[in-house]
Amino acid sequence: MGELEIDAGALYGAQTQRALNNFPISGARMPLEFIKALLQIKRAAALGNQKLDCLPEAISSAIDTVCGSLLNDPNLIEHFPVDVFQTGSGTSSNMNANEVVATLASEASGLTINPNDHVNFGQSSNDVIPTAIHVSAVTTVAKDLMPAIDQLISAISSKSEMLQGVCKTGRTHLMDAMPVRMDQVLNGWAAQLENARALINDTVAQMQYLAIGGTAVGTGVNTHHDFSAAVTRILSLNTGLQFSPAKDHFSLIGSQDSAVALSGQLKTLAVALLKISNDLRWMNSGPLAGLGEISLEPLQPGSSIMPGKVNPVIPEAVAMVAAQVIGNDTAITIAGQSGNFELNVMLPLVANNLLESVSLLSKSMPLLSNKAIATFEVNEVNLNAALHRNPILVTALNPIIGYDKAAEIAKSAYQSNRPIIDVAEESTDLSRDELLSLLDPQKLTEGGIE
Repeated sequence: MGELEIDAGALYGAQTQRALNNFPISGARMPLEFIKALLQIKRAAALGNQKLDCLPEAISSAIDTVCGSLLNDPNLIEHFPVDVFQTGSGTSSNMNANEVVATLASEASGLTINPNDHVNFGQSSNDVIPTAIHVSAVTTVAKDLMPAIDQLISAISSKSEMLQGVCKTGRTHLMDAMPVRMDQVLNGWAAQLENARALINDTVAQMQYLAIGGTAVGTGVNTHHDFSAAVTRILSLNTGLQFSPAKDHFSLIGSQDSAVALSGQLKTLAVALLKISNDLRWMNSGPLAGLGEISLEPLQPGSSIMPGKVNPVIPEAVAMVAAQVIGNDTAITIAGQSGNFELNVMLPLVANNLLESVSLLSKSMPLLSNKAIATFEVNEVNLNAALHRNPILVTALNPIIGYDKAAEIAKSAYQSNRPIIDVAEESTDLSRDELLSLLDPQKLTEGGIE
């Protein structure tokens, strides 16, 4: 394709430079964890090819050593400048890795190590990039996301134990409803997160199957028949995570169904976090004109003009993370539709958005744990004031006086702004003691009829 100028200090070569010239779009590079996964694959491929007598030991060893050094290089990302919005196969990123590794391996060993003939031996961008998507997703979920989910569940469960027996007005449609306990509310949040965690785990299991070995179109052309098994075995050993050859290479190269499914489960987690964040915001609203049921930890001034104003900044930040993850999922869904015949052609977008979602969720949940859940205080005076004046408590009398009579009492209590027990005492034959027992908010949170 003719001559090309490359920065004298660059470790990459012509194919990377052409990508830099062709795609000056976002300035956003591929995620660091994706690049690390690429290097893990190049390392495992070199070692696998050596074991299969497809590469000389000296060349394989040089590639292995350089990949190990790069994985520990704090300036690693500087060598991988290709834009996220590049060729849809991710060929530019694959060749970027091949060129950098070949340059460094040649310098270190004194051998002539070729990006295509050696570093990329037995591979194609078409199986390497889907493999890197899977490896990086599985790695970041295990290393970052699962500990963050567990921490948040633990924080919610601990807070729930502290607040056992604290009753509040339940709400449906944002309107007063029957009483609930704070521990019931928090246990509901924890159950949402546990469900999201289980769904993510189930989907990650599918991401542990890898496309490597399928090469160009899934047939495995130009690679050893045992290459896929050898590489996945070495990857498992090097990462401490379990990977296996694809059950069908055509599926993992032509589609991104597993990534789409994982993104969907990340969206489910985001929706749960959005629900929890908004519940916290509503309960914290006020302090005078809102619900004022809890007080979140004051973290920073809330206004540049209104002195003393404090806002629920952590739940707001987490809500924005949730919105971004939901948006990422929409883009990944569209990208997943772009599997044309034997290759999906939006792979860099899938990689970028999937890893961004994992990263945002992993970083935001500890903030929610430590700076919102663990530190909020319950305003029991406000809770009790609303609780005992709630006309919806009359629901407890339905089995005794009937729905219509109960509705009449509730309406009267609303209109007169009086406690339900006072109106019910006047309007029924039930004694004060009977009503105190029947309308006990704590007892009503236990449900059922004896």
